[in-house]
Order: sequence, then structure tokens, then C-alpha cells
Amino acid sequence: MQAGRVVMLSGPIGAGKSTVAHLLLPLLEGSWVYLEGDAFWKFIVRPGKRSRRESFHIIMRSMTAAAVPFARSGFDVLLDFSIPPDFLPTARRILKEIPIAFVALRPTIELCARRAAMRSEGKIKNYAPYREFYALFEDPKVATISDDNAPAATLAARLRDGLAAGEFNVSSSPQ
Repeated sequence: MQAGRVVMLSGPIGAGKSTVAHLLLPLLEGSWVYLEGDAFWKFIVRPGKRSRRESFHIIMRSMTAAAVPFARSGFDVLLDFSIPPDFLPTARRILKEIPIAFVALRPTIELCARRAAMRSEGKIKNYAPYREFYALFEDPKVATISDDNAPAATLAARLRDGLAAGEFNVSSSPQ
């Protein structure tokens, strides 16, 4: 059985990752597993003295590691989380030989802020502290889709086509 791949659908908070992911999955062929990073926050019941930033890094590593048995069993895995591009070398070490695709949705910070303020869960009324976090997704070495006007269904179709064409594949060598 051929191993699957891990597709990281990333972007800042409010980029539309989960909305696009839910529209993308029905468009994809084959066997897929969907891991939403926000669900991993619920696993941390008592963080102790760990900062939110440290917990964030633990979640990224944990969800990436959770993808391994699925991918090795032939599933393609869609990771939906705000994974900054600088996490890719760590992801490569965790995933080893498993192919990785990475794409960041990065609409304007104004649109991300509006969406974050309208969320039903985890609403963010003041996006200003996240400006530095938003900047982490500006990386010319990774595929980025910056489009404030395209409907989510259009972005999902674009992702499907890009995945099929290998447009978002990440080098197999550590960065």
C-alpha cells in the first residue's frame, strides 16, 4: 500500500481555512482524514505554567504526529490549523518520508480581523495583538493564496486543482 500525504491548509486566524476545508474535502478523490487543529486546544485541560504560545507549538507537533499512522496506512491527511511556514522543518522531521503539501490562505489582515470577530467560537474582538502572528504567513517560499474576493467554494476548487497538479508540494529534504 502506498503511503498517503499530509496536506497542511494554513493561514492566520480568520483566513477561512476551516470553511474552505469543509468545501474542499467532498471535491477530493481517495481516502482522506481531516484533523482540525482547533480541536486539539480542548485536549489541554490544565496547561500549568505553559504559555499559550508553548501550547500552540505542542498542538502543531501533536497534530502532525497524529497524521503519521493515517498517512502510513494510505490515507491522505488534511491538517487545518494556523501552521506558520517556519514549522515545515519540524514537520519534515516528524513526518520523515511522508510527502507534504503546504498552502497558506492569507487574505488581508482587515478581512481576517472581521472574520475573527464574527466567529461563533473563539471570537476575537481585538485583532491588534495578532498582527505579528499574521506576518508569520508572509513567506515567498510557500504557496500562498491571497484573495479577499473569491468565494470559499472557488478557493476549494483552486486548492483541489493545485493539489492534483502538485503545486503545493514541499521539498522532501529538510529546510
